[in-house]
Amino acid sequence: MGSANGFYSCDEFNLEAKWLVDPKLLFVGPKIGEGAHAKVYEGKYRNQNVAIKIVHRGDTHEEIAKREARFGREVAMLSKVQHKNLVKFIGACKEPVMVIVTELLLGGTLRKYLLSMRPRCLDTGVAIRFALDIARAMECLHSHGIIHRDLKPENLLLTGDHKTVKLADFGLAREESLTEMMTAETGTYRWMAPELYSTVTLRHGEKKHYNHKVDAYSFAIVLWELVHNKLPFEGMSNLQAAYAAAFKNVRPSADDLPEDLAVIVTSCWREDPNARPNFTQIIQMLLHFLSSVSPPEPVIPARIFTSENHVLPPESPGTSALMIKHDDSSETPKTPMENQPRGFFFCFNQCY
Repeated sequence: MGSANGFYSCDEFNLEAKWLVDPKLLFVGPKIGEGAHAKVYEGKYRNQNVAIKIVHRGDTHEEIAKREARFGREVAMLSKVQHKNLVKFIGACKEPVMVIVTELLLGGTLRKYLLSMRPRCLDTGVAIRFALDIARAMECLHSHGIIHRDLKPENLLLTGDHKTVKLADFGLAREESLTEMMTAETGTYRWMAPELYSTVTLRHGEKKHYNHKVDAYSFAIVLWELVHNKLPFEGMSNLQAAYAAAFKNVRPSADDLPEDLAVIVTSCWREDPNARPNFTQIIQMLLHFLSSVSPPEPVIPARIFTSENHVLPPESPGTSALMIKHDDSSETPKTPMENQPRGFFFCFNQCY
């Protein structure tokens, strides 16, 4: 499906019949998320509640080519791998507009969940179980030769019971064999591995080779955030954080972490990518730590949303793609689509 340069042209968009969505059967409900180049809606497909991501093609030939390429990559990755900790792919279509259909997750993003708990922190056992979900999703991707490149709390979604984390947003994912074509301008700076930066690669469009260990670095930052419930590199802008990590080898402090957990975190964000563990090793270390500190099935704190919560915009296209918006004054999600009055959604085909 991929071409020699790693892009997917219009003519190369070939998807197995089982993944092709019939746009006439898509019903679009309320908007639940928005990125720079896509909007996501709650909807129905074949009587199943789904998330419908509609990608804007762009206005110029260059924009159209880039977005069609990114769409092709995301669809290819989603259709290639299935795992209980990856958002379930239902299908896609390219005409009349580019659409990706996935399962609908009611728990929101990990980022919003953590914000709703501040200043409290997750129970350590819950944090490690979330980390295990993420690590298992990454292990699956890497076993298929796929690098995610944009691992961060905004791209991690919770099930409605807040017990399972699933990885989403494959728009920046690439096959590792194509890493020589990757640009440094990917992902979100605060969570990006330092090898993505140099005086050369910080110039827009320059290329640099890197491998799957960039995801291990991002995982370390996410794990640190799960345990502390603080923004990593607090007080710095994204670019300042990237500069500090790349040129000064600065990392968030691990001094207050339990020794075994500190070893996991610091080994994953080592400056030398080759010295970082792979996700199979990370999973084993997390399981060992969990068995030593946590009783089974600790209680997950109830999700709290108040008017004081920050509403933060997504930082990359597709971010918060499957998130359900909530009323600031309510602790419960909006009424599911099947309980809404008729006329709540419209037929996708009528609008396009």
